[in-house]
Amino acid sequence: MDQKSEEEIVARVLKGDRQAYAMLVEEYKSPIYNLAYRMTGNSDDADDLTQETFIRAYQYLWRYDTRRKFFTWLYTVALNLIRTHFKKNKYNKSSEELSAHLLADKNPSPETELIETQEINVCLLLLEYESRELLIMKFHQGLTFEEISQITGKSLSAVKMSVYRGLEKLKELMNK
Repeated sequence: MDQKSEEEIVARVLKGDRQAYAMLVEEYKSPIYNLAYRMTGNSDDADDLTQETFIRAYQYLWRYDTRRKFFTWLYTVALNLIRTHFKKNKYNKSSEELSAHLLADKNPSPETELIETQEINVCLLLLEYESRELLIMKFHQGLTFEEISQITGKSLSAVKMSVYRGLEKLKELMNK
């Protein structure tokens, strides 16, 4: 969806057309779910966080700056909710717990089935939150360094360096 279409849909929603919001949800539910699943490793949490992202975005749509891409703004909303989720639930699991948790997820959605290997998921979940977040944005969501910079508020060079360091740490974990 191009930025002009997004702007038109947002304008309709802000004028009271609630049904128009469904177009944005339909367009972006899959990437938001994938982000939440890759960050948490749990389909139930991912479902809840995806739903909460769209509820929160709807509630605060009036804050959206139409000069930015809607997806960038929505992604920022999702990341903030995921960060809060991590703080509330104090995610500090060992690799054995994470492996068992991922393998016990018996109710994967179609999006979940796209995930390549359990090993990568476990190693991603073992990374510190910020590295995981950046690697998922870059390599799983396909965002550019510039988009990641906008979402995180970090400089372009800081994003590039953090992604590089995250990749190095991921390689280290996968070679153990």
